[in-house]
Amino acid sequence: MTKPDLADRARGALMGAFIGDALALGPHWYYDLDELRRRYGEWIDTYTAPRDDHYHAGLAAGDATQAGLLLDLTARSLADCGDYDEADFCRRLDSELFPSLDDSPMGGPGGYTNQSIRECWRKRVAQGLPWGECGGSADTTEAIERAIALAIRYARDPARLAASTASNTMLTQTDESIVAMSVAFCSVLGLLVAGAPLDAQTSRRLMALCKDGRLPFHTVTSGVDLEVPGSAPEASRAGRFSSPDALLTPSCVARAATDPSIRIEPAWKVSLVYGMQCAIYHQLPAVYYLAARFRDDFESAVLHAVNGGGQNLSRAMMTGALVGAQVGLGAIPARFVDGLSDARQRLELAERLAAQV
Repeated sequence: MTKPDLADRARGALMGAFIGDALALGPHWYYDLDELRRRYGEWIDTYTAPRDDHYHAGLAAGDATQAGLLLDLTARSLADCGDYDEADFCRRLDSELFPSLDDSPMGGPGGYTNQSIRECWRKRVAQGLPWGECGGSADTTEAIERAIALAIRYARDPARLAASTASNTMLTQTDESIVAMSVAFCSVLGLLVAGAPLDAQTSRRLMALCKDGRLPFHTVTSGVDLEVPGSAPEASRAGRFSSPDALLTPSCVARAATDPSIRIEPAWKVSLVYGMQCAIYHQLPAVYYLAARFRDDFESAVLHAVNGGGQNLSRAMMTGALVGAQVGLGAIPARFVDGLSDARQRLELAERLAAQV
């Protein structure tokens, strides 16, 4: 397969995230896999509508959830401003999203409003707090899902990628560990958009960025292979995030995904191995596994993410971004693009964002 160019990888990452979000719309949050199969069959392979008694009721197959709408909002802010303008991003939340919310989980655009956004709405709207004081304690990937656009935009500038992702995450989620893992994921995605593969060397590449100060993670070892630090003061670097472990996970999981003696079959059962739940520490290992195992096969990656049940929307959205970045938009099956609601607008937005990378 011919390696896609930078612009095609950027387009693939954004469209891959939109596709993953919409594919999971119907079967989102089924923790009883038997019920999931009864309602949607043994293998979900296309866009489906949610049932009237389940999450996102009333939306149509191919529609975006609120996660997809927030990604669209973030990408539009970047494309219109040409850079990350946090004031513009917050203004859009104030004017485009928050007036449609009422503190109800089962309401708002996209048919469901996640915990971090509800907590932020309460502080911003109900309590009148300023931006910077509206973050909450959600331990989910909700910030990552919109920050995918930031990872694409700053794929060639890891320091700016990390700073903008951390700042944007802190608007709604303030736990430093969650912020660190969110920055780590976006740093991985940035590498892939820039042209690196997701493999056993990914963490080594990330650690090199820490050593030269472009990623804000503390390092306590020398070199990029976790060697004994020695006595030289430059052996370690103090960063904003105390541990580099969030940067080491991708390569560990990628090695497992390509190790012939370690097999998860069928691959959708990765959700059972790492956990079907929403928390970021369940989601990221499963995402890295699918994105490494199916690095050249967008369809298999996102469909295994969806068919694993539970919080399959976040799993599919992030997997779609990582694999879309590796294969490029040109290698994403046309039926997935054509079946998206607002496909033309999404493609135009992907083109605008890619042009800025």
